[in-house]
Amino acid sequence: MGNQSLKSRWGTLIVEERSRIGDWEGDLIEGGKGSGFIVTHVDRTSRYLVAKMIDTKQAVAFNAATTSMFTAIPAHKQLTMTLDNGKEFSAFKALEQSLHFDIYFADPYCSWQRGTNEHTNGLRRRYFPKKTDFSTITNEQLEEVVTKINSRPRKISNDQTAE
Repeated sequence: MGNQSLKSRWGTLIVEERSRIGDWEGDLIEGGKGSGFIVTHVDRTSRYLVAKMIDTKQAVAFNAATTSMFTAIPAHKQLTMTLDNGKEFSAFKALEQSLHFDIYFADPYCSWQRGTNEHTNGLRRRYFPKKTDFSTITNEQLEEVVTKINSRPRKISNDQTAE
């Protein structure tokens, strides 16, 4: 199923219903010039966030970080992933095979198709604003921010947390 645009499937996908855990939205956030990147994945239903720092924007680095993050997530909570059309996602077939996800791509300029991830990235910016030098951030600091975001009660989830 991979490499399918949501344009043709968005209305029929169960992911739109947000009725199950395991449908993820992914992104790559760039820090200040040359300072690194943060890979983020958010479950569409629970709003659970996982994140990891990487040094390069290459697809191989993105895949390695993503695979590493999902080793701690039970397989039954790994169903689909929706990404944008960046070059860092070009090796998606290898990711589909290693994680057994069905990977979809949002249409260009349709950030609402990955709205949960976009909103969560906005929460992350409260701690690490745009152009932050990611080389000064430790993995422990990033994990602390992820824990704070996951522990935050969300109105959309009846004031429940993602954890």
